[in-house]
This record gives sequence, C-alpha cells and structure tokens, in this order.
Amino acid sequence: MINKIVYTISARGKKENQPIEKYLRKFFPGIPFQKIDSVFGFVEASSLYGGRPFTGRQISDKDYVFLKKNNIGIRIPFTNHFITESEYQKNKKILDKYHNKGNSLIVTNDDLAHWIKRDYPLYQIEASLLKEVKTNEEINNALYLYDTVVLPMNLNNNHEFLKSIEQKSRITLFGNAGCALTCPKRICYEYISKRNKVLTTTNLLFRYLYYWYYFFLCRKWCTNRISPRKLHGLKDFDLDAFTEMGFSRFKMLREHTKRKTGY
Repeated sequence: MINKIVYTISARGKKENQPIEKYLRKFFPGIPFQKIDSVFGFVEASSLYGGRPFTGRQISDKDYVFLKKNNIGIRIPFTNHFITESEYQKNKKILDKYHNKGNSLIVTNDDLAHWIKRDYPLYQIEASLLKEVKTNEEINNALYLYDTVVLPMNLNNNHEFLKSIEQKSRITLFGNAGCALTCPKRICYEYISKRNKVLTTTNLLFRYLYYWYYFFLCRKWCTNRISPRKLHGLKDFDLDAFTEMGFSRFKMLREHTKRKTGY
C-alpha cells in the first residue's frame, strides 16, 4: 500500500509582499493545496539560517495565517553549520512564535537538533540535505535524532540504493534538482553559514551590498576550484518511480525562469 503523497514547497525567490496563495498557484499549479505538507523559507531574520543567504523574509505573517487556515505547515531552514547554545538562546523568540503542531525545522547541526527536541516538542525536525546522509547506516543513525531525513539529490539516480532503505516513510526526496545534484564540492553552503551571521543585520542596504559581495565571491570560488559546468534549468525526477518504491515525501524547488544552474 502506497502512503499518502505529500510535498514540501520552496518559497525561495518569493517576495514578502507576494501573497503565498498566488505564489503557489503560479509556480506549483499542478500540486493541490491538500497535498502540500509545508512551505519552506525564511521568516524573521535569524543567524541560524544556512545554505542560502538571508536577504529578507519569504514567508510573511499574512502568509503564515493563510497557510494555517489551509492546514499547511511552515518549514524553517535553520541549517547553519555553526551554532552555539548562547546563539540558540538568542533565537528563542522565533522558535516560540512558530512552535505549533504541523510546523517543522530543517537542521544541519546536531546540537541544535538536541536543544530543540528538549525545549520544543511540537516541532518536527528534519535532517538537512547539507548533512550529506548517504548510506543506510547514516540514515538509521540520523533517524534516532531526526524525525525525517532529506537525502542528497544525486542519490535519486541510485534506484537500487533507494529500494534498500527500510524507513522510506521518513525519507524526503527531491522532486527536482539544481546545481547541488552534481556539484562535487558544495563549498558555498559552509561559507554561506558563516556569512549569514552578518546578513541578519537590520540595515537593509548593508545586507543587500554584502549579499552581492559574497555571491560573486562564491561564484569565483566555484570557477577556480570546480570544473566549469554547462548551465541548465531544474531537472525533474520520475516521482511515479519513487512512489512505486514506497516513498511519499517530496521536496519541490521553484524554477527560476531568468536563472540557470549547473547540474
């Protein structure tokens, strides 16, 4: 018996003043609201973000009200690699605000996951793609601490491995993929984790200028350290094949019509 299929939807690229309902209908028209488990993106400024630079809110308070009315949770990407307990304490205001059943946190740092489980039992905690969980042993170890685990995009191409996973209902697979699919280094994630400590400043002009500074620096690193790759749009995976294996949780990225990635 195949489990109910659910999706977590990326709000990356969404502007704060763009209503979430219009955003979902425009960029994910084929996914009905009742199949959306959650929308993931930035809420208030926080030094706990990682993976992508914080340049502003993607899920507004009005968006949050709409999502709750439609039984859709939010999934906050607290994926910073570098977190101290004192920093965690400083971010408790945000954790308090969204501590409701149905909401989730995407986490890379195991210490942060332990602290949240201790203090905020209603959150579902998902192990981030950035943890690079690649083997059955690593999956089983991660599931002792995390409620669900996101697998790296490239594992979607290894069907024999996917079939061997026991707790498929607790695994999130990417439904589509961008540059992280074939990137051999992924140096930007750790670098951005460090830079997001600065990007949480309330000075919007400084945040904007700083973002573009390290955006081009990251591109320079990739050009110098990684062989140049052709640029494409997103790659779509065969979700029917995954559901036949027993997977039911899929993470969907938004196609950026003006931007290409290097998968």
